[in-house]
Amino acid sequence: MTPETVLDVGRETMYLTMMLAAPLLLSALAVGLLIGVFQAATQIQEMTLSFIPKLLALALALLVSGAWMLRMLIEFTLRLYEEIPGMLG
Repeated sequence: MTPETVLDVGRETMYLTMMLAAPLLLSALAVGLLIGVFQAATQIQEMTLSFIPKLLALALALLVSGAWMLRMLIEFTLRLYEEIPGMLG
């Protein structure tokens, strides 16, 4: 296995990780920002106020994008398993 192969697999893994995490992180960021603006406008400084809306947003994002995320992960894993003999020999 050459260093270039290791770097390519590592790059693909990092890209896949970023793609899988993006829907969840972006939905939590958007809800957190909206709750923060609401708290600043109303001067409600309750730290636990954003927990339930973020949890619901994450559940919704996972429900919407879960099948796509699982499909990407399965395709990457199968492709990696298929390429292992070529990497070793």
